[in-house]
Amino acid sequence: MDIVEISPEAVPFAKTGGLADVAGSLPLALEKQGAQVRLVLPAYSVIPYDRLSVEDSGIRFSVPISDRQEPAEVLQARVGQGVQVFFIKADRYFRREYLYSTPEGDYGDNAERFVFFSRAALELLRRIGAPEILHCHDWQTALVPVFLKASASSYPELGSVRTLMTIHNLGYQGVFWHLDWHLLSLPWEYFNPRQLEFYEKINFLKGGMVFADAISTVSKKYAEEIRTAEQGFGLEGVLQEHSSSLYGILNGVDYADWNPETDPFIARHYSKSDISGKKECKRDLQQVCGFPETADVPVLGVISRLADQKGFDLLAAIMEDLMGLGVQFVLLGTGEKKYHELFEQLQKRHSRGVRVFLRFDNALAHKIEAGADLFLMPSRYEPCGLNQMYSLKYGTVPVVRATGGLDDTVQELDPPGIGNGFRFSEYSPQAFLGAIRRALDAYRRPEQWGRLVANGMSADHSWERSAREYLDLFRRLREGSG
Repeated sequence: MDIVEISPEAVPFAKTGGLADVAGSLPLALEKQGAQVRLVLPAYSVIPYDRLSVEDSGIRFSVPISDRQEPAEVLQARVGQGVQVFFIKADRYFRREYLYSTPEGDYGDNAERFVFFSRAALELLRRIGAPEILHCHDWQTALVPVFLKASASSYPELGSVRTLMTIHNLGYQGVFWHLDWHLLSLPWEYFNPRQLEFYEKINFLKGGMVFADAISTVSKKYAEEIRTAEQGFGLEGVLQEHSSSLYGILNGVDYADWNPETDPFIARHYSKSDISGKKECKRDLQQVCGFPETADVPVLGVISRLADQKGFDLLAAIMEDLMGLGVQFVLLGTGEKKYHELFEQLQKRHSRGVRVFLRFDNALAHKIEAGADLFLMPSRYEPCGLNQMYSLKYGTVPVVRATGGLDDTVQELDPPGIGNGFRFSEYSPQAFLGAIRRALDAYRRPEQWGRLVANGMSADHSWERSAREYLDLFRRLREGSG
């Protein structure tokens, strides 16, 4: 099967968030399943081109923007065994310090930048060959299915291509003033409430959802949630209308990076069959945090952006109660200033039980996953989530809110013994604290705890599993049944 992935970012080239991990890992996993995969990205100036053996492809073309033509060059590289990566080079749009925004806010010309990128990707495909499936990621590429159908006469070579639009976070939709409509070079008839118009503005993601042959998101639960007013961000009606072509496919985990049997950052390797090394990892984490090295005191870990969406209002509300439960708590992440200040104050008040690292630190993230006993994720909403899947692999029991991918991956311990963590549904401090109390009760019951840990470490959340589900969907699309 011939697949082209179009994404605004992908590891190891450019990254601002989890989308880059997906767009970097999925092509490699699809390739291992026998697919031919190409990846199209913007040629950002932040990409380390020399280190990644990127070269000029010799391809040149112009791209229609409003009433003018903008030049584009194409660079190329390879990843995996044979995944071709193409970079759309246009310094006017992509030679910048950041991908989408500065610390002061979004770039003012983001609409034009990603109209250009979407048109350029289609112009590239006219020259390198049409795929069977075109897989677009998030609002920055959502105009690709729009242009493919609304400007079909401009792309005659791509008439048989089927499209999938994947939503990684519905909270980001690419909404712009109607005065930017001229950039799209489309008739005004498409600016209507059933297609691209959204409260008198242009909504890129809405257009992609309406014009794509199918829509997917990054967990089955999230695919249900975004059809509700609570989590639909104004697009729940569109998603309800297209529910027959809406799919949820859980993201995978790169076990080459996240595996306690091989992890280079942790104090000692361990596995499901021999978990003894986890005790040494816990001691190591306690040392790093400056905690008393007490084996029977539960260590609770959090690695997250410090934001309301991640449930930090709940976490802040229960911290004093948590300290009364005789636990050690470690937090790694950056985010909203109010939470920086709050957790720094908590660290001062509870220096023997709270340690806060307000930064990004990959090595420390691995140490927390390996050394903690419990991992907390009280998210208000979570399209997929990765850390709960890392935690399961590392035998660190997750306590999560039952939303999105957290609901898909974490099951409460039940009489048959198939559970692997603890959940709460009501978005309240009391419900969150109750789930932690249940987890701590299980922690003090070695047989029950051992079952939780073993169940978690047995789960398969690999990219190979995700790739198989995507290929099944791609086949249905190709056959016209998606």
